[in-house]
Amino acid sequence: MRNLKVKNRDDPRPELERPKDGAIIWGLFLEGCAWSVEEHTLCESRPKELFTAYVPVWLAPVQYRVKPPDDKTFSCPCYKILTRKGVLSTTGHSSNFVCAFEVPTAIDPNHWVKRGVALFLSLVY
Repeated sequence: MRNLKVKNRDDPRPELERPKDGAIIWGLFLEGCAWSVEEHTLCESRPKELFTAYVPVWLAPVQYRVKPPDDKTFSCPCYKILTRKGVLSTTGHSSNFVCAFEVPTAIDPNHWVKRGVALFLSLVY
C-alpha cells in the first residue's frame, strides 16, 4: 500500500493520502490469528492474545472481479460486532456480516477456517 505514511511512532493514527479510487479503512481487529508486518501474511497470534489489530486496508473498486484461483488466499469474513450471528433482513442478508476480505496466507487457508479466524469492526469489552 503506497499511500500510507506514519507520522511518528507515538501516534498510532496514520497520515493517509487520498487514493484516486476506493477508500482506505483502518481500525479492524483479527480474532484467532495475527498479521505479520514483515511477511505480509497471517500468522499465529501470541499466547493469551484474543484480538490483534489489523493493518489499514485499501478498498479498491474492480469491475467484473473474478476471484483468483489462488490457494494462498484466505477469504476472511468481516463482522460488525463479536457475535457472529445476525438477523436476516427482508433482503436475505445478515445484519452483522459486512463482507469477506481476501487475505494472503503462507499456509493452507483451511487452517484459518478451523481456527475460526474473522475480522471485526468493533470490540466490546
